[in-house]
Amino acid sequence: MAEEDHSEPGAHAAPAPGSAPKRRSRLRTAITASPLAFIGTVGVVIFVFLTLFGPLFAPYSYDQIIRGTDIGGESRRALTSQAPSADFLLGTDQRGRDIFSRMLWGARETIGLPLVATIISVIIGSSLGLFIGYVGGLIDDIISRILDSLISIPAMVLALVMISTIVPLLSASQSGLIAVLGPSNISLTTVIVLIYVPIISRIARSATLSVRDRGYIEEAKLRGEGTMHILFRQILPSVLPALVVEASLRLSYAIILVTSLGFLGLGVQPPSPEWGRMVLDARTQISEAPWELWYPVLGIAVLIISFNLMSDGVRRLLRNEE
Repeated sequence: MAEEDHSEPGAHAAPAPGSAPKRRSRLRTAITASPLAFIGTVGVVIFVFLTLFGPLFAPYSYDQIIRGTDIGGESRRALTSQAPSADFLLGTDQRGRDIFSRMLWGARETIGLPLVATIISVIIGSSLGLFIGYVGGLIDDIISRILDSLISIPAMVLALVMISTIVPLLSASQSGLIAVLGPSNISLTTVIVLIYVPIISRIARSATLSVRDRGYIEEAKLRGEGTMHILFRQILPSVLPALVVEASLRLSYAIILVTSLGFLGLGVQPPSPEWGRMVLDARTQISEAPWELWYPVLGIAVLIISFNLMSDGVRRLLRNEE
């Protein structure tokens, strides 16, 4: 009978000299097997780049009203609802603001805010799920029932209730941090964290339950390792693939939530160029200047598709590695 392997995760020999070519070979295989996932990953990289550096390429500020004199003309009249041209790549909106510049500036709220909120959700949710899955007993039962109660509430309903409660409280606060970050940004981050922490916790708990009784966990207990060491050095590496896939999915859902709330007028407030808010502002111009609506809608669609394709590729790659 084969001897059971009780070795710790990560306690392997040094990589062989040919490991780097093998990794490149696996990468080429992954790209060939799922070209759509590769395209999605490239799209995500481009969007993240725009989030970090997009404003540097914006010809105007996101709230600047462009007048004729700004492009060498004589009239000081605001250039409202201008069609795409050499002067304005994506045209201008009904207030005379450059849509291309607003798209670049708006990537920070449209992508950056959900990204930060998702990272916070993954950190809190995975830590909580690892803990209750490992400890078990009454603590697991109580916390799991609370998490199940939160999950049972529809995400949009919970978001509407939380925003209507949090924003007035934050707006009335005199805190300098709130003034810098903005009440709407803080409230949206809080809502996303509250919605996704229970979901990620359940994933982490389920994955922890599947590995907590394995041999290398028992050996760590016998060596006298502490709970934190067992959770984050022994169990976490085993459940990390499931968490990575879930995090990539949650990020796309968080972007949908932020843009949806922006379209409802409950997200980031004017003059923010968040793309969902841009769709809301442009809805009355769909017959006179449809390009005001086209570009933020197209940006949101391509962004969500890119993240979904990348998430599917990550899931396939990790499944093949198992």
